[in-house]
Amino acid sequence: MTLSAQAQKAETLRQLHHGPRILILANAWDVASARIIEDLGASAIATTSAGIAAALGYPDGEKISRDEMLDMVARIAAAVRVPVTADFEAGYSTTIEGLAESIKALVSTGAVGLNFEDITGRSESDHVDLATQIKKIETIRDVSRATLGIPLVLNARTDIYLLPIGPEATRFDSTVARLRAYHQTGADCVFAPGVKDGAIIAELVKAVDAPLNILLSPDCPSINEMEKLGVARVSAGSGIMRSALGHTRRVAQQLLRGASHAAMLEGTVPFAEIMQLISRV
Repeated sequence: MTLSAQAQKAETLRQLHHGPRILILANAWDVASARIIEDLGASAIATTSAGIAAALGYPDGEKISRDEMLDMVARIAAAVRVPVTADFEAGYSTTIEGLAESIKALVSTGAVGLNFEDITGRSESDHVDLATQIKKIETIRDVSRATLGIPLVLNARTDIYLLPIGPEATRFDSTVARLRAYHQTGADCVFAPGVKDGAIIAELVKAVDAPLNILLSPDCPSINEMEKLGVARVSAGSGIMRSALGHTRRVAQQLLRGASHAAMLEGTVPFAEIMQLISRV
């Protein structure tokens, strides 16, 4: 892909956050899942870091190497025609210099956007301070513009509700303060995973005054309801991958009991169709 074509895809993805309909991202973890999602009419493909890591034998949370993660992102970006945005966790570096190198490597995959977290581990003590996170977002914006010609489409995430971080009474204001700062620094969309209550989602939409991404979860409103609330983007995260593993478990249980193989045949994608998907130029 030429840089001009990649830049055009970046602008396409950026505009999808301001369309008349909510942007729905069904996250992929390999080429086959990405092509299936694209063939169903997806306007963009997002990757799932947890899904890619699990498929390659790693837990989530940057336990996989940057190069292994980016190898799969590159494979997916080369396999589909629509824009690809990568779940890039915390950038696979704790330094500004290392982050700059990571962003150059991400641009080289053909991806045109990224999720970027403000947490470097799985506890409140791993929450990156706001001033440092703003410098990181500035780095992503400036390095990607210098490399690609325009900035990558940045979905800036805070995990205040997901972990959670801080007393419950402070989480809304802390989330708003961070997401506003990220948007003002150059984030195209802001992401608050872990928020499930419709009333809180509606207040966040108003308070952050930026395209808002919500993670689909069992207790959150429906996609149609969130569109009415003003949410700009919803994503499945690792949900589809985990659903596929759930089906794998059900099929394997039935097979190993020796009772039947009927579950294996339910909803199966034909072999010829998979070969066609993978072989498509």
